[in-house]
Amino acid sequence: MSKIVCFPSLSEEQQQQIQQAAPGYTIKVGKAKDLDPSELKEAEIILGWSPLVTEHALHQDSPLKWIQVWSAGVDNLPFAELQQKNIQVTSANGVHAIPITEIILGMMLSHSRWLRQAMLYQQQAEWKNPGKALSELHGKTAVIVGVGEIGTETARVLKALGMRTIGVRRSGKDVPHVDRMYDMSGLHEALSQGDYVINILPLTDETRHIYDQNTFNHFKTDACFVNVGRGPSVNTEALLAALQSDKIAFAALDVFEEEPLPANHPLWGMDNVLITPHIAGSTEQYTQRALDIFIKNLEAYVAGKTLPLNLVDYSHKY
Repeated sequence: MSKIVCFPSLSEEQQQQIQQAAPGYTIKVGKAKDLDPSELKEAEIILGWSPLVTEHALHQDSPLKWIQVWSAGVDNLPFAELQQKNIQVTSANGVHAIPITEIILGMMLSHSRWLRQAMLYQQQAEWKNPGKALSELHGKTAVIVGVGEIGTETARVLKALGMRTIGVRRSGKDVPHVDRMYDMSGLHEALSQGDYVINILPLTDETRHIYDQNTFNHFKTDACFVNVGRGPSVNTEALLAALQSDKIAFAALDVFEEEPLPANHPLWGMDNVLITPHIAGSTEQYTQRALDIFIKNLEAYVAGKTLPLNLVDYSHKY
């Protein structure tokens, strides 16, 4: 009998959802490191990812046909080997749209409404105001770089707050709630208009260190940079230099080239930086939302149909 191996921790009810979608399959649930390697060697479908998949499930006679990754990012997968074996890969892209949009908004408001600084003064029991009028998001321009499901949801929320929205995406294709869309060749022109620049790019060969010194030189000097995409898309030294030289005003960062960010890194002590520890996508709803994606794909797979959600394009690596 064909086997589905699931790495995420699932309730009995959630396991039953999988069984109902694929009644002819056996299901094995457990962390990759705790499973007998024979379970991986026999898997036709794997839900989740672990380096142990490469070690045990990609052997010459492997029955593995499909991997549903439990995350939106897939940049850590061995694409060449998976493509050679013609294994389909789907991601959990879309599961993050609500929580990441909310943390983006929180980061922007922390900057515009002086919330980060107020919290610091609260810890010192100091009644202190900024000494100037606070800014509003209303009427400002947000540049969203990497407009997929998260970017589209972010644009919807920011438009509701009265902001102008500009998008950048590889295809340049328009989406709702984005006033003007650029393809990647128009990145610098788009950045020059942004009061807020929000990075949601995936990590590819093209996007690695796309935010370098030259790119930061195209920012407005009073711009706020929000990074909830991938840490290595930003050259950290270039970002640090831009902040120190006032080429940009503020950075709100959830992801970094090196994680955890070293305790002695200068970004920790900067007044114009807000740091969160890679939690933008965290939500109590994650497991069920990711499982819903898997179930819909599983129903199509069992019926012999094309996987409808988040099929990874090997040429783009996302």
